[in-house]
Amino acid sequence: MAGQLIVSLSGIRAETRDLAADFAREMDGRGVQLSLLVAPRLKDKYRLVRDEGTQDWLRRRQAGGDAIVLHGYDQAATKKRRAEFAALPEHEAALRLLAADRVMEETGLRTRAFAAPRWLASPGALAALPRTGFRLLAGAAGIHDLERGTVVRARVLGVGEGFRAEPWWCRALVLGAGRTARRGGVVRLAISAKQLGRSGPRQALLDAVDLSLHHGAQPTGYRWQAKGSGSRVA
Repeated sequence: MAGQLIVSLSGIRAETRDLAADFAREMDGRGVQLSLLVAPRLKDKYRLVRDEGTQDWLRRRQAGGDAIVLHGYDQAATKKRRAEFAALPEHEAALRLLAADRVMEETGLRTRAFAAPRWLASPGALAALPRTGFRLLAGAAGIHDLERGTVVRARVLGVGEGFRAEPWWCRALVLGAGRTARRGGVVRLAISAKQLGRSGPRQALLDAVDLSLHHGAQPTGYRWQAKGSGSRVA
């Protein structure tokens, strides 16, 4: 049985957009759609609503088949050394999700899929997601269908955004992707746009994608499929 391949890209902003666009062209040449992880706010006072160039690029990628995935609200640590949604109670998680959702709607990038910063969502965040209209959670160890209550078990192999970027890890990532694809599993690869500026991590992702495709993995994205229909909601 053929496996699946999901490639996600985070940290997209004006300063990294050219790197992201170059990587996207590489994926287009391989027939691989991307899942673009987008946060309304990032450090250094970045605001998506003020970055019309990135908004436009994301909308064009979405129209071409890429999935848009909400990736937190401002990615600020809510507890010391903890990722934004890693330790939130349900009420606070819901407030952040609603605030982020409003920005995404304003920019024409609204989505029903969510991946928490560093892929870590607390039980409170997990409870808040369906309450605030989200239907899919991409977590560190699996992909959750929040309406059906099902989980596809598959861990993320990534570079940056909480993952290592040393040469030994890049080699392990490629080997891990190959093993999973050979078994017919779900290969989940992730990289931050900043890491695309480094030749080692970028080449590791490309090698992992190529090896997964070689073993027959079928490209897909983080999308939720409605019951009783073939339609998918990114």
